[in-house]
Amino acid sequence: MTQKHDEPALAHQRPEGVSDATVEALGSVSKALETVEQARGHLYAFHQLTGTADLELGRAVGLLRSAGHEKWAERIDRELVGRNVLEGRWTFQVVEEYDTCFYTPYKDTERQVRDDLAQGRTHLYESEMKEARRTKGHPDHTARPDSAT
Repeated sequence: MTQKHDEPALAHQRPEGVSDATVEALGSVSKALETVEQARGHLYAFHQLTGTADLELGRAVGLLRSAGHEKWAERIDRELVGRNVLEGRWTFQVVEEYDTCFYTPYKDTERQVRDDLAQGRTHLYESEMKEARRTKGHPDHTARPDSAT
């Protein structure tokens, strides 16, 4: 292992003049964005699961009709198949509104604060935590892969 790989990549090093308090604050902003990313993933899972349920319900309508249960097939088809999940909205519309009204401004602001306060560098807090916790010189505790710069 060469010495140059025993320190974080430049992209993960604190720029000169950036305080501990700033690194901690940026770490908190980043952690909040990561939580929003998880929430967004759950929202997309909700979108896909709801769509899958609607398609399966449509299949059930056909099966009920084939089994001679026209009354139930008609009721389910009329009341549930294609139903809005929120007033006037299917899940794709909920996802679009979330992305437009919440996710995009959140993500853009996180990037802007990093650009302004830390030359756009990401994960400074985590990089410094890694440096404090790893065993320097140990082959399984290197600062970065040999191929990273």
